[in-house]
Amino acid sequence: MTDITGNDQIAEVYFNRGSAKINNLDFTGAIAEYTKAIEMNPKLAEAYHNRGLAKMKNMDNRGAIADYIMAIEIDPNFAEAYFNRGTAKATIQDNIGAIADFTMAIDINPGYGAAYDNRGVTKGKLQNYSGALDDANRAIEIDPKNSTAYYNRGRTNCHLKEYKKAIADFTEAIRINIKYAPAYFNRGVIKLILDQNDSGLLDLYKAKYYGDNQADAVIKKYCQ
Repeated sequence: MTDITGNDQIAEVYFNRGSAKINNLDFTGAIAEYTKAIEMNPKLAEAYHNRGLAKMKNMDNRGAIADYIMAIEIDPNFAEAYFNRGTAKATIQDNIGAIADFTMAIDINPGYGAAYDNRGVTKGKLQNYSGALDDANRAIEIDPKNSTAYYNRGRTNCHLKEYKKAIADFTEAIRINIKYAPAYFNRGVIKLILDQNDSGLLDLYKAKYYGDNQADAVIKKYCQ
């Protein structure tokens, strides 16, 4: 008779080793450990899920999707697996599939702010800006300190040419995270559009200081 309990214990050891390697950014090593965990316990949904995370870090999004499928097959209520499968699908431009997965994550966990945020970003890629705005609003309602949600709502407001609202959103993102380079960059660009050149250039210099690679080209254009 197979020693199921023993196998489960061995699987847990491999699983923990895989998690340690992820924390040390050894994603290839983590994949190997999670694979061993799965061999010992093929019903360990978390091992498939975490192996998917490691594959995503190694830029193997299709391999990650296959692992998330297995995790969901074992545990159909695994909200995080739907979320990360949606993220992987969005990365390979399967935006419709990504939205469906983010929606499933939300159905399982209605308080999943990151799923609303990512679904909104993906809707924006499909030019569904009203839907993107609704999702960003919900993400902010769930977590008012989510700087990324404010940033993404700002980008949506920019697409809608609601520039004052966009500036307010980027400002709030910066208030929460003072080193948020893309928020400085986008706020700066909008200010230039509105002929607020001095303030806009100041934002672009801050964006450059915090590591935004796009800022320098825009600064040079306005400082010739």
